[in-house]
Amino acid sequence: QVQLVESGGGLVQAGGSLRLSCAASGSIFTIFSINSMGWYRQAPGKQRELVAHITKSGITNYADSVKGRFTISRDNAKNTVFLQMNSLKPEDTAVYYCHALGSLEVWGQGTLVTVSS
Repeated sequence: QVQLVESGGGLVQAGGSLRLSCAASGSIFTIFSINSMGWYRQAPGKQRELVAHITKSGITNYADSVKGRFTISRDNAKNTVFLQMNSLKPEDTAVYYCHALGSLEVWGQGTLVTVSS
């Protein structure tokens, strides 16, 4: 069993930056099986959508809406994934969920990001 613990959400003005972190803990065998880690977000009244994800080898994928503004990175030794969010916009306001996919699919509890105009 694996747990994902997120941190770094909060309130920021438009144009500002935030950095989200997500650490995986639990079964070492399940953690070792994790290939893809990433972030999804869900705004009020909208469906959950992919923001970015990164494989163990470092291959990344971003939603078009965040390309050039967000950067995902990963520390495999610490089983942690980061999301650096720059030039934030009010439309980035959402609950951000960490996601891991390996032998199991695991979701974090979510962290709220609010961008004020």
